[in-house]
Amino acid sequence: MPATSEMQNLTVRLDRQTIHKARVLAAKRSTSISNLVAEQIERLTHADEEYERAKAESFAMMDRGFHLGGTHTVDRDALHDRR
Repeated sequence: MPATSEMQNLTVRLDRQTIHKARVLAAKRSTSISNLVAEQIERLTHADEEYERAKAESFAMMDRGFHLGGTHTVDRDALHDRR
């Protein structure tokens, strides 16, 4: 979590029942609703960053290609006789 001086407030509108449930959950976890929300948003953003990193890595691997150990003994034109 960033330093307190870097923190900014965020307003969220929820229905009363959800707020009540969030208060109970926060109390069970000895934290605040604000911390519950902050932790969930941090998890979501971290997961999204990890997904994007893995996707970019996968695309880079596909661009490099894979050598599966075989060799080409026939050229493409011989395989596709187009007369």
